[in-house]
Amino acid sequence: MTGINVAWSALGGAPELVARVSDEVRRDVLDARLPVRETARACVAGCALAAAELGARRTGAAEVPAVRVDDGAVATAFVSERHLRVDGRASAGFAPLSRFWRTADGWVRTHANYPHHRERLLTALEVTGGGGPGAGDVDAGAMDARERAARERAVRYEVDAVAAALAERTSVEAEDAVYAAGGLAVALRTPEEWAAHPQGAEVRLLPLVERGTLDAPPGQPLTPLAPLTPLAPFAPVSPLAPRTGAAGPLLPAAGLRVLDLTRVIAGPVATRTLALLGADVLRVDAPHLPELPVQHLDTGFGKRSTRLDLAVDGRTFEELLGSADVVVTGYRPGALDRFGLSPEALAERRPGVVVAQLSAWGAQGPWRERRGFDSLVQVATGIAVAEGSAERPGALPAQALDHGTGYLLAAAVLRALTERADDGASRYVRLSLARTAVWLLHEVPRDREVPRAGEGDRRGNGDVDRSAVPGGPYGSPDPWLTERDSPCGRLRYALPPLSFANGPKDWAGPPTRWGTDPARWR
Repeated sequence: MTGINVAWSALGGAPELVARVSDEVRRDVLDARLPVRETARACVAGCALAAAELGARRTGAAEVPAVRVDDGAVATAFVSERHLRVDGRASAGFAPLSRFWRTADGWVRTHANYPHHRERLLTALEVTGGGGPGAGDVDAGAMDARERAARERAVRYEVDAVAAALAERTSVEAEDAVYAAGGLAVALRTPEEWAAHPQGAEVRLLPLVERGTLDAPPGQPLTPLAPLTPLAPFAPVSPLAPRTGAAGPLLPAAGLRVLDLTRVIAGPVATRTLALLGADVLRVDAPHLPELPVQHLDTGFGKRSTRLDLAVDGRTFEELLGSADVVVTGYRPGALDRFGLSPEALAERRPGVVVAQLSAWGAQGPWRERRGFDSLVQVATGIAVAEGSAERPGALPAQALDHGTGYLLAAAVLRALTERADDGASRYVRLSLARTAVWLLHEVPRDREVPRAGEGDRRGNGDVDRSAVPGGPYGSPDPWLTERDSPCGRLRYALPPLSFANGPKDWAGPPTRWGTDPARWR
């Protein structure tokens, strides 16, 4: 069984539909000791197939459109944040305090890209901030020489002080102290140590994709789409006025309304994908939480962005929820329940809604309420040891847990919408980075053979357009990069990796400025 078969089975899809998938395997793509290439391909294939299935359902097509997965497109998209350029400028990547550190008995990795996480890390380790312009969260390109020198001194001071503080602690002591202060640090573990850890044991018991129904209202049929057009509205839980427009690609999620309460990479990748497929996606952020501008730009294509304080603006949120088809959350399990955003509470107020939940560590176990990021999950679950060693940890060639889980989450939403057409029931889907890590470590089969340079490996029924990119080695990401203007400047970015017959090739619009759109549907 291939990774695509496993992913599609986890999504609840009909096994025979996998025959509609054809892939282009490329050499030197996402090279790693673990099957990263195979995992990435499976996640994108599952998402594209779920989109094609929904499109066929809505158009009344007798056959699901053929899906094509090209490793080149997938590899480029899985490092989309590295390819993004804003007026020719690249982003800085990880902050200086987001890295591996030696401890008294091994290694620990911290995450301090956000200013408040950096402050909590320093507080936990009793390190006084370096002062100056603020280490790690200032755009060096916008500073003059004096400011840049001051920043570099502040960074060096903080790095040296954190290194000294962590060297005196064991890895687990550092992990516990930083988390107790609200920061993020994870001790390096082997796969065996993680399997024996209480959280690792809990995660291993979970399915890759948790799926279920929340109620059973009368069936709500899907409003049909005209063949190969995005004109007809998706059937929401309550009727929407018809929309008109010019014919275009098949957009399976046309008319769908998605409330996007996610941050960082995985959740925004999922909702960015739903926007590609025609959904009206509105990202909602809390006013007090900062966002990294470049990160928002990379995952904001096709979406709009607003800020709401749910404790104050609850009425506005309820108005949005009143015509939403999907709610996607990416916070710690239970963190939003006080606002009435548990799946059960949402389904009670909005029967027929699909609720998608994403977390770092899973919804069960002692770590369920901990914050987490891709890089930290790699360290805790044993991936860093598998890609390096216990003496010198490594990392995946991409933030593959984030991107892969994001595409799986979008696929789960699409499949839930297809299933909802049968009975109208509210549904939930739930994924975690930690469970995707287990899949990568233990469950994804490797390709039997990777083609030699100049040879394409094309499998499946072949009923797809392969004219865009010839087979063979990856070489360069250029065929899968493009440019466009945006309110934030000229953007170079990675094209979406989803490809199915007559499907969209790019997003309808560029990202808007973070938090500047009105809190209303289009």
